[in-house]
Amino acid sequence: MHIFFLIFIIIGYICVLFVSIYTLIYIFRHQQNYGIRYTAVLYFLTIFNAVIIYSTLYLFSIIIFFSENINLIFWKLSIIFGIIELILISLIYTFLKEYKKIPYFPFAFFTILFGMLIGSLFSPNSIQIFIDSSNSHPFFLVDSSISYTFNIITGIIGIILQGSMMIYWFAISIIIFKKPRNEEKIKNLINNTIFFSFPILMYILYITLQISIFRELHILLLWINIIGVCLLLVKKPELFLELTKKIYYLNIYHKSGILLYSYKFIPTTNEIDSTIWGNILIGINHILSEFIDTKDQIEVLQTDNSDIIVNYDEIGFAVVLITNHKNAILKNLMEKFAEDFKNKYKSELTEIQDLNKLINVSEFKETKDIVEKYFQMYL
Repeated sequence: MHIFFLIFIIIGYICVLFVSIYTLIYIFRHQQNYGIRYTAVLYFLTIFNAVIIYSTLYLFSIIIFFSENINLIFWKLSIIFGIIELILISLIYTFLKEYKKIPYFPFAFFTILFGMLIGSLFSPNSIQIFIDSSNSHPFFLVDSSISYTFNIITGIIGIILQGSMMIYWFAISIIIFKKPRNEEKIKNLINNTIFFSFPILMYILYITLQISIFRELHILLLWINIIGVCLLLVKKPELFLELTKKIYYLNIYHKSGILLYSYKFIPTTNEIDSTIWGNILIGINHILSEFIDTKDQIEVLQTDNSDIIVNYDEIGFAVVLITNHKNAILKNLMEKFAEDFKNKYKSELTEIQDLNKLINVSEFKETKDIVEKYFQMYL
């Protein structure tokens, strides 16, 4: 390996390591920014695997020669964790389309190919190592080079697996593009997909042509992408939430059924649905509340075009959210919104506990600030 590439790769690794560690700490401390804990854990594992595990194994296997067996183990493990990384990224793309709804066929296909790849890696002569130095090991590869060659079966499986995941990312991006919530975010997703493809293409070229420059370009391009993703995860975490999710209305009702506040995100196919369904739900549950516990009240109602989610509070109000599809992220945001709303207007809400009390809805006009605080990514 040329000294230029060696220095460049080591500096690159140190930079991406520091950025990723900062990002991991940030994700751990600000899990609420990513909707729910599940998505925060997914992003944490993706960054951790890409840098701490995959990049370290990859780096050790190409710049330090320990012995043929040890370097082969490092290289094969880097391949395994590299595929795990692509699977994690595929999950992120899937959740950008629709949270926690994993399509069976693509991931079954990925799993089968992954199993075949692991089986191939542990077969004799699946990968061979070549070193052109007479130095005693271990040593840094400054004036020498190390290369790995794949046998036909291992190489073909690796190419098909990586290529199919790349195609899957573009397919998801196109599907999301056809029903966008925010045009700017969709353009960012497509651009990111193109950038994510370059490291994979470099790896495929390395498997095919066995030229080490493609191997170095793969890891450097990957690190550039990781740094970019880390910056977005810290600065704009809303870009990683479900991009096809739409919110139509957010209404707040008094237990008497009076509308305290309403916020329209985007028009619905039938704009009167917001008020009608909200009043029906509140009316039904106000009657039922005389006979059953709060836990038994209706929380979700589905129509042909929307889901209506209700969050009740014991102080006497309910938040009604009309969306194209409910998920745990929205439910979590509603709970935080309702708690903040209650704290801000606790005195006003306490005063109107009496159903005979005159309600002045203008007192709640500043609720817009709370809506924008928690639902900024849907505006």
